[in-house]
Amino acid sequence: MENKKDLEIATAVLKKEANSILKASDRLSLSFTEAVNILLKEDKKIIVSGIGKSGHLGKKISATLCSTGSPSSFLHPSEALHGDLGIHQHGDPVIFLSNSGTTPELLALAPILRSRNAKIVGIFGRPNSALSKLVDTSLDASVSNEADPLGIVPTASFAVASAIGDAIASAIMNRKGFTEKDYAITHPAGQLGRNLVLRVQDVMQKPDKTAIVYESTSVKEVVIEMTLHPLGAACVLSKNGNLAGLITDGDIRRTLYKFDELNDVKAKDIMTQNPVVIGPSISLGDALEKMEEGESSISVLPVLDSKQKGIQGMVRIHDILNS
Repeated sequence: MENKKDLEIATAVLKKEANSILKASDRLSLSFTEAVNILLKEDKKIIVSGIGKSGHLGKKISATLCSTGSPSSFLHPSEALHGDLGIHQHGDPVIFLSNSGTTPELLALAPILRSRNAKIVGIFGRPNSALSKLVDTSLDASVSNEADPLGIVPTASFAVASAIGDAIASAIMNRKGFTEKDYAITHPAGQLGRNLVLRVQDVMQKPDKTAIVYESTSVKEVVIEMTLHPLGAACVLSKNGNLAGLITDGDIRRTLYKFDELNDVKAKDIMTQNPVVIGPSISLGDALEKMEEGESSISVLPVLDSKQKGIQGMVRIHDILNS
């Protein structure tokens, strides 16, 4: 019974929050465009301020703005009055967050920011509040009810204000023409960033670490070479040194199953001809996509030079995901 009740509560909370966000989207007006116009200022950073739960939300919105190409900083309104105001430079636009719209600390901070030529965007739970009269434009983050069982915990109101913050960041991204590559630059340690910024040549296994054999190499010698260079595959070269094929660990297993006598079996007899290859300057994201396309995924790719002939090395999915 407890499990059933838990799920009922969880479902109700999610639905109430989702419905609150949908209602907020229906209330959007030209004031949203006005807010974006205010916040989209070259050579300025966006200051976000709020206290309590709104303060926690402010840090999240500021972080989202930073990660999407808009310099931003969170300013605690109380600390602002005791020295932290220095984070705000003349003309920096500001976002005020308040569910009640009557936060005393923000009421005290507003005229000070005005004296520093700041324009202020408000995200308030009460549209016609004291703070709404002090800002340049305000966005309606009101909700009819909170989502918790008591209806008093900042749940739906927090979700709506957070969604509006995301909407602001998204609109600014669009105005700036912010791209995946731009996002990668601010997230160099994340997998997406690495996939967009790093190239195959940055993570590939060089030739001296790669198993390289010839078409005439015996299966026994192939196994020895792949054991010395355990990358899961061996590149097979033709007499003129060009790539002729690829032998994987799976090919070796299938060979042992297929042939009773291995003495006369050569690399050319078991290799995959015309394997999928890649160039050293290709991004890791494109390399990963190439590995995953087709009916069956590939875990290793030979890396060839620009003429698609000379072996530069080998790149594995492990190299990409652990770069």
